[in-house]
Amino acid sequence: MRVLVIGSGGREHALCRALGLDPAVSELHCAPGNAGIASVATTHPVVPTDPEQVVALAVRLGAELVVVGPEAPLVAGVADAVRAAGVPCFGPSKEAALIEGSKAFAKDIMVAAGVPTAGARVCVTPQEAEAALEAFGAPYVVKDDGLAAGKGVVVTADRAEALAHAAACERVVIEEFLDGPEVSLFALCDGTTAIALQPAQDFKRAYDGDQGPNTGGMGAYTPLPWAPEGLTEQVMAEVVLPTVGELARRGTPYTGVLYAGLALTQAGPRVIEFNARFGDPEAQVVLDRLETPLAGLLHACATGALGEEPAPRFRDGAAVTVVIAAENYPADPVKGDRIEGLDPAVKDAYVIHAGTALDEEGRVVSAGGRVLSVVGTGADIASARAAAYAQVGRIALRGSHHRSDIAARA
Repeated sequence: MRVLVIGSGGREHALCRALGLDPAVSELHCAPGNAGIASVATTHPVVPTDPEQVVALAVRLGAELVVVGPEAPLVAGVADAVRAAGVPCFGPSKEAALIEGSKAFAKDIMVAAGVPTAGARVCVTPQEAEAALEAFGAPYVVKDDGLAAGKGVVVTADRAEALAHAAACERVVIEEFLDGPEVSLFALCDGTTAIALQPAQDFKRAYDGDQGPNTGGMGAYTPLPWAPEGLTEQVMAEVVLPTVGELARRGTPYTGVLYAGLALTQAGPRVIEFNARFGDPEAQVVLDRLETPLAGLLHACATGALGEEPAPRFRDGAAVTVVIAAENYPADPVKGDRIEGLDPAVKDAYVIHAGTALDEEGRVVSAGGRVLSVVGTGADIASARAAAYAQVGRIALRGSHHRSDIAARA
């Protein structure tokens, strides 16, 4: 199978790594890719949000499966264009991707489907925002209605900060705060059927102890030994399948991965947000533990045949990933610094590239905010965590920072 992955981040490197291990994959391509992806796939310089460029490349390569990684190309309609060209595509349509592209649309879907979630108000004026903050109280949760690369959410006890974030956005969704540990669950969907992957937990705040600003994610781990028994089955029954059913009822069947970000409240699981793609960095650990070959699962989703696939299998043990971020991330990350210590990797650990590139001399340099995800594996979380941090300690990037407490409480 000839597979083309669209994107250039850590999620896409993790996807390419998993697809490259699948014996059914005869050719692996990625566009545009990064310095790490180039070591496992043939990369191509295209604009990932340009449907015409992506389709032209897929047709030229004779791709038998296109996997759209990031949210921006999905919202731009890249998956629609690929399918219109007759190429199987893993990724929701432009209309269905609004489940991430618009927080207000997601809330509307959840209410219609009876999905448990936080109460919310859509606000477009300062007066509406003030009224919503007053109604829900602190901690205040203010979400940019559109795409914001995982950084459009402010959770704060500071009313002035909440109002300032609302004022900086064209439209916001203000919600009640959901208290409880957070869980990420990925469900693979073919429009009518959905199957769950292994749950994970990520860490959104920039610094240790869940301090600092929200980021796209500073680390993750799986499995979750503390999760309630039957959690996955409950979330599939109460959240994923009703959502997929409601989207299908509206004529926008969902094909791809549906990411459910959940809070485990005292009243049960509640949806914090939906994403229309694999979460990053949760994809790094979930795909590491997936034993079932990935290409067949994604192709079954793209062709409406997921119901014929057996339940996915997962490897024993655990995986922990730690993100190394550039200086001044997430505000204004510094780029272009050389990265040292990538090879050789320590035992039971490897490096996923996120924001990297090659300079004129062929050296790996930083090219984004979250630069690397270091994945450690082991028989349990403690050993996986130790392996990840051992490798982190070998890597040098001027001014970089990472959290030292990923998976520590687990």
